[in-house]
Amino acid sequence: MPRTELPRVVVAAPATGQGKTTVATGLMAAAVAAGQAVSGHKVGPDYIDPGYHALACGRPGRNLDPHLVGEELVAPLLLHGARGADVAVVEGVMGLYDGRVGGDGFSSTAHVAALTRTPVVLVVDISRSSRSIGAVVHGMATWDPSVEVAGVILNQAGSARHAEEVRSSISLPVLGVIPRDASIATPSRHLGLVTAAERGESAAVVARLAEVIAEHVDLDAVLTIARSAPPLAADPWLPDPAQIEREDTSTRRRLNRRPVAVAAGRAFTFRYAETAELLAAHGCEVVPFDPALDPALPAGTAGLYLGGGFPEVHAADLAANTALRTEIRTAVLDGLPTVAECAGLLYLCRTLDEAPMAGVLDADATMTERLTLRYPVATATADTLLTRAGEQVTGHEFHRTTVAPVAGPTPAWQVDGDAVGFASDTLHASYLHTHWAGHPHLASRFAEAVHAHG
Repeated sequence: MPRTELPRVVVAAPATGQGKTTVATGLMAAAVAAGQAVSGHKVGPDYIDPGYHALACGRPGRNLDPHLVGEELVAPLLLHGARGADVAVVEGVMGLYDGRVGGDGFSSTAHVAALTRTPVVLVVDISRSSRSIGAVVHGMATWDPSVEVAGVILNQAGSARHAEEVRSSISLPVLGVIPRDASIATPSRHLGLVTAAERGESAAVVARLAEVIAEHVDLDAVLTIARSAPPLAADPWLPDPAQIEREDTSTRRRLNRRPVAVAAGRAFTFRYAETAELLAAHGCEVVPFDPALDPALPAGTAGLYLGGGFPEVHAADLAANTALRTEIRTAVLDGLPTVAECAGLLYLCRTLDEAPMAGVLDADATMTERLTLRYPVATATADTLLTRAGEQVTGHEFHRTTVAPVAGPTPAWQVDGDAVGFASDTLHASYLHTHWAGHPHLASRFAEAVHAHG
């Protein structure tokens, strides 16, 4: 087994709301400003934080999630995302040991740190405590011997005296003390942080985070911890090594790429970077388009991918683009191979909070007070565009909307005993997000349909 060198560090916390995103993004941006090539990663299925990581690093943000891709792919995906980087910074999820409910910490930050043998820097909000922080840090550092907590960053310090009282209770290296600063907070919305694409001032916020970290955190000490990580016994992931080798030697294959229109813009910001890479490896040309602004689908569109996002926030703009909605309805009903996940499902409905959408599905979507958040195993109910009856995939759901009816004549999946979503030989639409690196047959089937279309 090859052994690959990659300096790397995980930024974790005892709980949500301690400042992980602020510190992780700031560390990425500060390291870039110091001349490092940095790769940003996020534990779990989150799409929002990687948007900030991409701004900080100047390269796609990546996700590391054992539930979605399997334990064996976590290290290869880390190495893939960090190709050419001097250091990888991995932002954790929730508390350090919080994972899939009922899974004994499966898919937690600690799980990913252990799988990748990555040292952890713990971010702790000290605003409401002092010496008790020492007990929290001690527990975090000793709970699991497979997890190395190498240092601590104290966040939201009220004063130098307060910070010193906390520091004296901690035996691990304190790598920085960040004072209270409301100017660097990231605003939240019904599903979490506001996406980087939706904040006009995002670049300025990231630059400010870099300044804060450079001023208050010992960046050299953090990088020293990252360089202490042992080599990884893994090869970087590739979408399809044989396919890539063929494309390198086949001009005809490159010229015959089929365009896949991928929804982008402010309403569609959620998709995994590996999705586009898998499609490209299967001979597709990924062409972004904005359903709120573009008057038509990209020329020659042979497939349609509608990922996640916040269409409920931009429903008026989506509804106003009548020409594109009409074109998409006609194309999808005429058999254009189409995959829609969560936001894409909403866009294909007749209405979203009474605003007209594409009208492909005989269903209507509405906002609700209830948050649906689950990490299920889904079973295919039939042979469809993406699936074969009885196959299972891992996925996640995260939404505050509902669709009525919840399923069509051919449901996309059965989840927790319920039939959900809408599917056919040319369409697959549901709330379920899947990571195609973990289920590459989904990408290959979609690509096959794209090449066969028209």
